[in-house]
Amino acid sequence: MNCKNCNTEVFQNYCPNCGQPTILKRIDRHYITHEIEHVLHFERGILYTIRELLTKPGDNVRHYISENRARLVKPIIFIIVTSLIYSLINGFFHIEDGYISYQEIEQTTTGKIFTWVQAHYGYSNIILGIFIAFWVKIFFKNYNYNLFEILILLCFVMGIEMLIFACCALLQGLIKIDIMQYGGIIGIAYFSWAIGQFFDKKLSNYLKGFAAYMLGVVSAAILAVAIGTLIDILIKH
Repeated sequence: MNCKNCNTEVFQNYCPNCGQPTILKRIDRHYITHEIEHVLHFERGILYTIRELLTKPGDNVRHYISENRARLVKPIIFIIVTSLIYSLINGFFHIEDGYISYQEIEQTTTGKIFTWVQAHYGYSNIILGIFIAFWVKIFFKNYNYNLFEILILLCFVMGIEMLIFACCALLQGLIKIDIMQYGGIIGIAYFSWAIGQFFDKKLSNYLKGFAAYMLGVVSAAILAVAIGTLIDILIKH
């Protein structure tokens, strides 16, 4: 028979050209479970990834980029999943309702942009990562890492940052004590520490990591406001 994927002639259970099985397994509970495990890479362990990124983030991400990419969960998947975890906890306890509100500007384009960001942290974190990566590249221009490698670093680091926010949001929702403000401090401190560890363990690099984060956030916010304001002006005219 011929492979249904690439049309190569097949004599065994798998296509010798593309690896497609000759007989596909029926989609059932076991199939869905396996697919979820494959996406999250439970074979090595998402918990293992979290542990490694909490203890030695710089060393592990550097090793991922240059040597072994099978040890950690895929970075894009990681930041989307961790952002989803935070969004679910925040949505259940309505944590951000007491901190973030765009009611005064919700009818403007700028307000709609920030509302979208609040509702889609997975994608917005990736976009924010681009701005932060730009500043990281500037501050650490003497290191031989391109923008895409820095983005991989940021996906891992910002993923852990979202888990820190998620843990604080869960605790606040359960014990009714305002601790999210401390979560923000811890998240930024972790980010600065992880970036500094990635680019050699120097005090100046930790400070550069903090500066890159803050400038990236401010740059993204300014651009969002500028785009929203420009669109509103064009609509009115």
